[in-house]
Amino acid sequence: MFGVLSRQTVGAFRNGTLTRQGLMGCARPFSSKIDSEAEIDARYEAYFSKSDIDGWEIRKAMNDIHGMDMVPNPKICIAALKACRRLNDYALTVRFLEALKDKTEGVPSLYTYVMKEIQPTLTELGISSLEELGYTEPELYLQSPHDIH
Repeated sequence: MFGVLSRQTVGAFRNGTLTRQGLMGCARPFSSKIDSEAEIDARYEAYFSKSDIDGWEIRKAMNDIHGMDMVPNPKICIAALKACRRLNDYALTVRFLEALKDKTEGVPSLYTYVMKEIQPTLTELGISSLEELGYTEPELYLQSPHDIH
């Protein structure tokens, strides 16, 4: 047994590489159905509108939304903000707005549009926007001494 092992090891070191054993390939069975934007919007709006939703479920859904390659529809944003208000989680609303601003950073007009659409809801729920909170600019920013001259 050790003779076979030593011959393979010596052969591997002589060649400089170990031989790879054949790998068995397989395809994972995924669904081929792609949801439309309307279906995604309706699903998340209904999810956030659940009366028994808890903090973990809201965070999970928000993480999933912001993980997708899309900016959430204002209807989804409104449902998410109302769900946060039902739980009295103001910090989560601010984090959601920050993530929304981060998602729309490349297109400022898109952020302006979404904020204009959700502004009545923000006012109704008593939620301040990021601009009102002063979160759009750094709090303790100092100019770098290297950039002064």
